[in-house]
Amino acid sequence: AVVSTQSTGLLIGEGDIHFNHQIVSTGEAERELDQQINKTMFRKMDIIGQFNLGFILVKLTKNLFIIDQHATDEKFRYETLKRETKIDNQKLIIPKSMSLNGAQEELLLSYRHIFEKNGFTFSVTDSEVPGKRVHLTGVPRSKSLLFDESDVQELLWLLSEDSTLNVENLRPSKVHRMFASRACRSAVMIGTALDQGQMREIVDHMADMDHPWNCPHGRPTMRHVVDLSRIS
Repeated sequence: AVVSTQSTGLLIGEGDIHFNHQIVSTGEAERELDQQINKTMFRKMDIIGQFNLGFILVKLTKNLFIIDQHATDEKFRYETLKRETKIDNQKLIIPKSMSLNGAQEELLLSYRHIFEKNGFTFSVTDSEVPGKRVHLTGVPRSKSLLFDESDVQELLWLLSEDSTLNVENLRPSKVHRMFASRACRSAVMIGTALDQGQMREIVDHMADMDHPWNCPHGRPTMRHVVDLSRIS
């Protein structure tokens, strides 16, 4: 079968993937995986078994890969939280005026649903002059983190500076840390024995990730081990 790669748009057959065995850096390894493996391939990988109660060995045609069970499950849970969670809100006793210019205020109002998904709420007084119409009335509820206007400013900066972002999944850095912590605590741990079905589920979940090559803390999820056709 011939399939289209996610990142380059090139047509690559499953039997035509080739890996550079001289690669040593994490960045190079991730770029190569992104170029050679697309989302349709994960569900076609054969499960060989579990290694050292922490890693899943899989095979795609002649290529052997190793998958970190904890890092991979953590990344799936993290992306699910990032995509689906609407954060609870804590109302401020006294609404706080915002230090915004007219352009920032219009940007906030245009993407108000994104801020509300992240737990920020606002009141708007149309009779005020531009830049003075918006007041912060609620912030995300968290046991361990404090949120304030600086987090609103961070989201505004991201919205204005980076057009490549998936706006619907946009989160301030504090929320990223909160989701990463939750995902890590709930993910399958190293040392946990997995049966065939559990290993299959973890590998298949990689097909549903936007960025499957590392966990939120930067730990690699998958690496190419060897081209089995090179072994006599």
